[in-house]
Amino acid sequence: MGKKFIPSFILKNRHIQTLYSSLFRTFPNIDMEVERFNLEDGDFLECYWHNKPEANANTPIVILFHGLAGSYKSPYIQGTMQELAKNGFASVIMHFRGCSGVENSLPRSYHSGESGDALQWINHITSSFPNSKIFTIGYSLGGNMMLKLLGELGDKSPITAAISVSAPMQLDVCANKMDKGFSKFYQHILLKDLNAALTRKYDKFDMYSHLNIKKAEVKNLKTFWEFDGAYTAPIHGFKSAQDYYTKCSSKQFLKDIKTPTLIVHSSDDPFMTTEILPNENEISKYITLEVSQHGGHVGFIEGTFFKPKFWLEKRVVSYFTAS
Repeated sequence: MGKKFIPSFILKNRHIQTLYSSLFRTFPNIDMEVERFNLEDGDFLECYWHNKPEANANTPIVILFHGLAGSYKSPYIQGTMQELAKNGFASVIMHFRGCSGVENSLPRSYHSGESGDALQWINHITSSFPNSKIFTIGYSLGGNMMLKLLGELGDKSPITAAISVSAPMQLDVCANKMDKGFSKFYQHILLKDLNAALTRKYDKFDMYSHLNIKKAEVKNLKTFWEFDGAYTAPIHGFKSAQDYYTKCSSKQFLKDIKTPTLIVHSSDDPFMTTEILPNENEISKYITLEVSQHGGHVGFIEGTFFKPKFWLEKRVVSYFTAS
């Protein structure tokens, strides 16, 4: 058990926790090496390495899965990669399709349950670095995807240990929450990015034939239910947004996980309610569930407003070092 997360009074607010890093945290340019990884369906992923080891080294490698509309530029990614490097770990962020700033090659994109791409990348890493222990971290959407994958793999998982942070483990509950109160602000910001990415697809593909909505109508998709119903579900072979949410929510896969896994969550996460949290009967003995009262969404910042301490990054290192 790591040191419990307890923020100072000034940082207790869920929205300060959620927004602080995006608004106030800056980084020097950190050294990244880009690896383009070709997928079996003809598409590709861009994966950014920090502190990449030699193929025959035994340096432990941490694969990071970002959140919705995230990338190597996300503060939680940069901060974690730097903290891992300081402690002897190599790290690589696997960008979901089209998230690195380079458009992907197909009309489809990525979603909360797309575990197939991650599995191809993990298999590539394990064969390329046979002497390295492999760890994974998933944030938000990436956390949901990673938990689903670990459940699907069961005792065939090549991962030494994993950490999920602020994962939306019940997608329909989260989509409902994002359409209420101040959470609508976050929904608006995220959908702006998603709608822009979808609009760009119309310049390359006959998207109307896939989706039956016109390019000009994309801007009218104002909620996750609408966006996932119009694009995510049909382009990825689901019957509806509800069908996608039901099949891809990771909560149902937790009992099948056989990889040591830490789930870090906050009760005041503005992206979801505590309804998404599993009870004891829904998790395997390999899972450690750490739920704090405060922390927001991928926040977990201690210290003061002007001298913050990033508890989450230390917790990541302590959990993987002990694994």
